Amino acid sequence: MKPQTFELVRYTDISGVSGTGVVAEGCVFTDGSVALRWHGANPSTAVWPDLDSILAVHGHCGATVVRWLDVSEMEPVPGTDLLPGELTHILATGRRTHHHPSAAASA
Repeated sequence: MKPQTFELVRYTDISGVSGTGVVAEGCVFTDGSVALRWHGANPSTAVWPDLDSILAVHGHCGATVVRWLDVSEMEPVPGTDLLPGELTHILATGRRTHHHPSAAASA
């Protein structure tokens, strides 16, 4: 397994600080810990125990989602070779890191 890179994409800026679009980039290490680098006028870097913790704080009920980079290098799951890389990763890890933007409206 290799570290996996991602971007945080924000559809709605609930706090009024980060803006919308790609607001951060990060890396999930092989032990599950995550380094996250925020973009913007006051960039910062933080280390988190896992991706779920980041989404619990910064996901804003689906207003911010994970977009995986390097999906072609993610470990395949038997029987999912015809699925997109991101879906394969979700099935492999059991993580639902993508939320539909309309989920925030109904929450």
